[in-house]
Formats: sequence, C-alpha cells, structure tokens
Amino acid sequence: MNSSSVAARGTVRVGPSGRYAWIALTAPLAIVLLLFLVVPILSLLRASFFEGDRSFNASGVSLEHYLRFLTDSYYLNVMLDTLGYGLATALLCLVLGFPTGYALARAKPHWRRWGLIIIILPLTLSLVIVVFGWLVVLGRQGLVNQVLVFTGLIDKPIRLLFNSPAVIIVLAQQFLPFMVLSVMSVVGHIDPTLEQASANLRANRWTTFRKVIVPLSLPGILSGLTLVFVLSVSAFITPRLIGGHRVQMLGSLIYEQIIVLLNWPFGAAMSAVLFTVTLTITLIVNKWLKSHPG
Repeated sequence: MNSSSVAARGTVRVGPSGRYAWIALTAPLAIVLLLFLVVPILSLLRASFFEGDRSFNASGVSLEHYLRFLTDSYYLNVMLDTLGYGLATALLCLVLGFPTGYALARAKPHWRRWGLIIIILPLTLSLVIVVFGWLVVLGRQGLVNQVLVFTGLIDKPIRLLFNSPAVIIVLAQQFLPFMVLSVMSVVGHIDPTLEQASANLRANRWTTFRKVIVPLSLPGILSGLTLVFVLSVSAFITPRLIGGHRVQMLGSLIYEQIIVLLNWPFGAAMSAVLFTVTLTITLIVNKWLKSHPG
C-alpha cells in the first residue's frame, strides 16, 4: 500500500521515530511547566495542610486552615464578592468586546491589522504602570474630575477611586483584549453568506444577530467570559491599589497572608480554594464546549 492510498483513506500512521520526535519537541515545555508550575502548586498545596500559622519547620497534617476559611463569614463574603467582581467584569468585557471583535473580524485586512495592534498594545505595558495611570485619571485632581467640573456637571471633584465600580472598570480595561480576541477568532470563521441569507429571508438585523451570529459565536463568547473571569478573580494589584481597604478581593487577602503576615499555610489554603473554584468553572465550560462545538 503506497502513501497515496493511505492519504486517500484519511489514515496516517505515525511510526516510532515520529513518536520520539514528538516527545523530543514537547519535552522542554513539559519540563518547564513541571518545574515552574506543577511543583510550586503542589508545594503550596502541601503547605496548606500544615499545622499552626507558619510553614517553617512545620510538621503534621491538619485541615484547620480550610475549616477556618469555610466557617468564617468574613472570608466567605470576600469569596462571594470576588466571584461577583469577576462575573461583573466578564459581562462588561462581553458588552464592550463583542461589537469590537465582530467589527474586527468583518473588517478589511488592513484595518484589522491596525485594530489588533491597538487592542494588543495595552498588554505590552506593565500592569503596575497601567494601574498608576488609572490612579492619575480617576484621582480628585485627575482628568475625569477636571472634565466634569469644566462641563459643569459637578461643582467640586468627587471620589472616583476606592469603590467597586472603579475596580470593575479597571479590571475590564485590563482584560478586554482577551474577550475581543476570543470573539474575533470565532466570528472570523462564520460565513458572511449566512447573514446575507438571513437578510434575504426578511430577518432584521436584531433577528440575525440573535438567531445567527450569537449561537455561532457562543464558543468564543464562553471562552472569553471564562478567561476574563479567571483573570479577574485572581487579580490582587488592581483591587489593592484601586479599591484600597474599601474593596476586598481574595487575591489581596492571599497576598497579605503570605507576604505581609507570613502565614503561608492559611494563605495556601485560600489559594487552594480559589484555584479549585476557578478550575471547576473552567472544566464545566470546556465540557460544555466539547458537547456543543457549535
């Protein structure tokens, strides 16, 4: 049997040399992930079961830190607030990112290229620089307050920082490119003739959007929502600087427990809970996407 007959049947057999080549190509990445991702996560998980409030010279196994987190209403409320902020940020990114992603997917290659540059450019900046930029913009003497006072909408500067809306807006600005790229990649594979066929059947733009575009774009929408949600709930720089002490998210508490208070076991336990929640949500979405490939 020659190679053409094998290709005609749609079956390509990979010999031992091909498998060895595949292993050789993926081995460096696997080693890097093992050393710098899997091992730290397992070490942090191990520290969450230590007794007491210090991981140095600790011994024994205990669930006290998980019980403390799950039985304390303060930490549970912070957990719920964190999930709420993540959901609000993801929905805001969807409202802003879907039209942008759709427009880029339907734009001419020249305009699409420049649009991608504008969308991706903020990701090249340091997150700290972006957050400090927002501190300047939203401050009492910042650009927003100056414009509002100049236009007469307010009499004196108001406090725009250290509240929940400010945190959600800044998080949405940081993670909006991920939503745009997710939507654009899916919409780009939707045949434009389907929209034309819907118009020929006398469907208006809203009906076409609701019954054609959205169902076919659902995998990209869910992927973008999941990605933005996971990134938002694990953020700690933005809530800490933009929200201050008025807005508490789990990432900030984990940072305080591990870096400030040096309470590694309790911080590790909170990290494990947050990791479990985000991983569960991601697995549910991936399972749904596999069963509904669009």
